Order: sequence, then structure tokens, then C-alpha cells
Amino acid sequence: MAIEPLVTFVEIAATVAFAVSGVIEAVRKQMDVVGIFAVAFVTAFGGGTVRDVLLERRPLFWIQHQEYVWLVLALVIVAPPLLRIGRHRPARWLMEATDAVGLGLFSISGASIAQAAGMPLIVVLLMGVITGVVGGVLRDVVCDQIPVVFRNRHPYALCAVFGCLVYWLLHGVGVESWLKLSVGVATTTGLRLLALAWGWRIPAWPGGKFKM
Repeated sequence: MAIEPLVTFVEIAATVAFAVSGVIEAVRKQMDVVGIFAVAFVTAFGGGTVRDVLLERRPLFWIQHQEYVWLVLALVIVAPPLLRIGRHRPARWLMEATDAVGLGLFSISGASIAQAAGMPLIVVLLMGVITGVVGGVLRDVVCDQIPVVFRNRHPYALCAVFGCLVYWLLHGVGVESWLKLSVGVATTTGLRLLALAWGWRIPAWPGGKFKM
């Protein structure tokens, strides 16, 4: 099976997952429809845009596939039901779950694109992490909060690293494209969800807090 249609499918699924997480967070912040679209847009396309710029891929993936932008716009238009979700406790869990799915999908799509371009392992891993993480970072910055990846010590970027590494190892032994993509996505998303459910934390920086 060709890799390109698979990566396109993964990008579509990742765009939906991250856009939904952006919509939920914007609704929780009581933004208007313009703000909701802006947050959904940067969440869905931020990581892939940085990846494409670094790998010198033109046109950018969301310009090449303009239907992705229409898809995000459609999600924003049907956001009113999420306004009700945002008033209840499950909203945070739903946002984290869709974010974890988006992390897995975008990380592996980024790794697969870098690998197809003949990049070495370290670049494949970095492109996967950048693609999966930057969208969530931009979402949190636009929503006026310290990005989750930098503050709560639950593994986030590390989950993307492990998932991309699994993908790269499977590619090295000649596993079918659909299988290595699926396992990579499942590894990244699964690790992130387990980290949240079981309270896994990255050790604090030694030496305690700095005093100014």
C-alpha cells in the first residue's frame, strides 16, 4: 500500500482531533466565533506548518489541501453543542483525549514525511515531535496559559519521541506502511493517555526552585 494516501488520511484525522481540542479550549475560555476559529486553526495547522517550513516543503500541507481549512471551519460552525460540554467536568478530559489522539497522529505523520525525505533518525524524531507538539503549544499560548507540555510534568513530548522511535524501528525491519503507522500512532497516543490516567510524571529539575 502506498505511503502517501495513508499519510493524507492520518493528517486528516489529526487535523480533526487537534481542531476539536482547540475548539473545546476556546469555548472554555468563552471566546467568540472568531477566537474559536483562530485557536482551532493554529492548533490544527501549527505543528505541520513548522515541519513543512523546516523541511522546505511547498506548498504548506494545509495550502495544498485546502479542504482541511474548510473542515476546521465546519467544526467551528457546529461548535454550539460544545458550548454545553464546556460547562461540565468532562470537558477537560475530552480535550485531553482529543489532544492525545492528535499528538499521536501528527507525530507519526511528521516522522513518516521526514523518513520519506531520507532524513537521519534524529531529524525524523524531531520532525515528529515538532509536528505533534507545536499545535498544542500555540493553542495554549493563544489561550493565555503556559503550554501544558512545559508545566504539568506529565509526559507529552516524550510520548511522541517513543512513538516515532517505534515507527522508525518498524520501518527499518520492513513492516508494512499501514502497520507501522498504526503502531506508531497507538504507541504515542496510548502512552499519553496512560500518563494522564496513571499520573506518570517527569522528575523535577534537580535543585528545586530558582530564587531571583
